[in-house]
Amino acid sequence: MSTPRHGSALERVRGLAREVAKFGAVGGLGVLVNLGVFNLIRHTTDLQVVRASVIATVVAIATNYLGFRYFAYRDRAQSGRTRELALFAAFSGIGLVIENGVLYTATYGFGWDGPVASNVFKFVGIGTATVFRFWSYRSWVFKALPEPEPEAAQPAASVPAPAAPPAPAGPAHPVTGPVPEPANN
Repeated sequence: MSTPRHGSALERVRGLAREVAKFGAVGGLGVLVNLGVFNLIRHTTDLQVVRASVIATVVAIATNYLGFRYFAYRDRAQSGRTRELALFAAFSGIGLVIENGVLYTATYGFGWDGPVASNVFKFVGIGTATVFRFWSYRSWVFKALPEPEPEAAQPAASVPAPAAPPAPAGPAHPVTGPVPEPANN
């Protein structure tokens, strides 16, 4: 959602609130996908906690891209899709490291690796990475389009005024035109 750059403070806050709400809706779905895939992998395979988490995060990233592009930031610039995808992947990768770094530290640093602890620290990692993702996606990936300038704010000098007709050579009569000079007879 584009936030007005030249509006009142209240308009900017409202625009940011709408953007946060849309980001949160897409992110909430991403959290459900992330935790669902994570727990599915954990309970059906013998993969280690962090590996299962990385796979779940990648699935959630793919889901989130679709939600951000076609819902939360659909009004943002859509040119340069290759650049957008590359930046999204790069910033999502950094978010993946943040998210799974929290889980890795809890699991292998402190030995908190039970099912509840894994989900709690996975959730904490998601929350921490979300702050970074919100800032990076809105600042770099889904850039706001420039605000259109209102018509009244454009200067009148930009429209050329019509040229005035040339003035007559002598004094003019209001109805018939130039007044003839009196004849000396």
